[in-house]
Parts: sequence; C-alpha cells; structure tokens
Amino acid sequence: MNERKTPIAVRREAKSDFERTLAGHSLDIRRMAVSTVQVNTGRLCNQACAHCHVEAGPLRRELMQKRTIDRVLQLLEHSPTVLEVDITGGAPELNPHFRFLVQASRRSGKSVIDRCNLTVLFEPGQEDTAEFLAAHRVRIVASLPCYLEDNVDAQRGHGVFEKSLAALRRLNTLGYGRPESGLDLNLVYNPIGAGLPPPQPALQAAYREHLGDEYGIVFNELIAMTNMPIKRFARALEREGKAESYRCLLAENFNPAAAARVMCASLVSVSWDGTLHDCDFNQMLEIPLGRRARSIWNIDSFEAVGPGIAFADHCFGCTAGAGSSCGGALTSKTGEES
Repeated sequence: MNERKTPIAVRREAKSDFERTLAGHSLDIRRMAVSTVQVNTGRLCNQACAHCHVEAGPLRRELMQKRTIDRVLQLLEHSPTVLEVDITGGAPELNPHFRFLVQASRRSGKSVIDRCNLTVLFEPGQEDTAEFLAAHRVRIVASLPCYLEDNVDAQRGHGVFEKSLAALRRLNTLGYGRPESGLDLNLVYNPIGAGLPPPQPALQAAYREHLGDEYGIVFNELIAMTNMPIKRFARALEREGKAESYRCLLAENFNPAAAARVMCASLVSVSWDGTLHDCDFNQMLEIPLGRRARSIWNIDSFEAVGPGIAFADHCFGCTAGAGSSCGGALTSKTGEES
C-alpha cells in the first residue's frame, strides 16, 4: 500500500512571530500587481562581503543559463504590469548572458536596474561594461556601505574603497549621477554591525558632502538597507554572541507603516535556477513564492503568481525603524512616508 503524503505546496507551517505581529496590527499584506521582477543571475562574485546574504564569492559557480533567461524574457512579454527588471547576483555582470538580458529587457520596454558592486568594472572582460550600461540607460544601484575607507574595507575587503571610488569617477565621467543626464546612480549603505541604519535623509546628506568635497563624486540618491540576519551575516552574529539581541532589536522596532509598504507586495524574485520567491532574502532561505513551490516553467505570466506572500521572522528586517527595501527606507522614523 502506498503511503499518502501531503504535497509540499499545501503544507502549512505554524505562524511566525512576524505573522502574529502583522495580525496584531490588523495588517493583511498581499501581493498586488507585479511591477518589478528581480532576477538573480547567479552567486559568482569577485568579492566575498561579510554582510552578504547571498553568500556570493569568487568560488561560487551557480549561474543562470541562457534557456532560463529566455524563459524570463518570454514571461516578461506576457506581463504588461511589469515595468522594471532588477538584475542582481552575486555580481550580475559576471554572468556571460548579462548583456543579452539587459538588451532584451530594454527592447521590451522595461527599465533595467543593475545592482553593481563597482569593483567588478575592473575585472577582466568588463573593461567596457560601464559604457555598455550607459548606452542602454541602465539604472545603477551601487554598493558603498560607508563613505569612510576603513569601514568599507573592513566589510568588503582591503582596497575595495579605493577601487570603488575609481569606478564612481568613471561612471560620473559617463554622466552617471548627474541630474541632467538621466543616468541614475544610487548608492547603497549597510550598517557595519548589528544596528539599524540612521535616518536616510541625513545619511544621504553626509554621503553627498563627504564624497563631493573629498573626492568630487556625485550621485543621485542613497539607499539605506538593514542587514538581514540570514546566511553569512547571521553566522557572524552568532560568532559574536549578538544574534538574539539583533533579532530582538528588529522585532522591537517593528513599524506598521513600513510593513504596509514592503517590496514583496509588488515584486517577484527569480532565482538563478528559475524558481520563484517573494524576495531575494526568501530566495536565499529557499522559501518558495507564497509557500507554494513554483518556477518560471509552470507559470504563463508574472501577473499570475497570486496574492500570497511567505513571511517569516527575518521579515522584521524590512519593517524595523524606517523600514528597508531594495529601494531604500520605506518611511520616516515616525512612520510617515519617506
């Protein structure tokens, strides 16, 4: 006799503390129209940052294949509500099909974001990547976790700050970061340790003043992101004995106004292997989209993924304080829209 098993797709786990917190604030968050598809092209990276939730690095070999990219592009053609393709990694530029994905996405009328670590622009084979991005009017979201050299090198490796400045100067020369050019260059801040980001407007002003006065560098906006207590950063917290206190910090600073504006309400994340997730963080924890195992091969459109969102306790990271998303803070500290 064959034993009947409950399919994974319908198995229901106990509610997390985060879900109970949402319920306590009468928040019922569901996905609306999908406007952004975030594509993780793989975990290969020329850096191995201490805070990286992807655990990317030079030895990783997971890369999105051409047939997977072709399927993503096919789905985009049948997803008119999707306005933006957000390309991430690893270092997405190291995927051999990166330029094809950019070009095809632009031809289909989508705006494109490249989440660039800056130093990749000096890797072999990337000599003209900056010019390519400018030619296709790709919006660059560039990692620069601090405007001080010691802090950046401590988090990302020796010499990364100087190389990042060289990349920013090169991008500025192409017009990036200059309002009149229409070439957006946004920088990403991550706290060095187990703390919440300071208010984004004040931090942006400090970045603008320091980078401008000291190095002549300009940019459009600063994105302040909270470090997620998962993967590489979670292990660092455990080693330092700060894991539980950091989780408590996030939960104690839950902001219902930020929770109401979380990015997963309008985003779908595609893994390098084509599996679907509610966000890049869930992807790294292998939590499927809405807790139903699906991939790009068994949907007809990104608009057909449904309203269900899989929440877990790491989601406190997106809703603490001013909130945090791939686009930066979600609210002011007082709960007003930022």
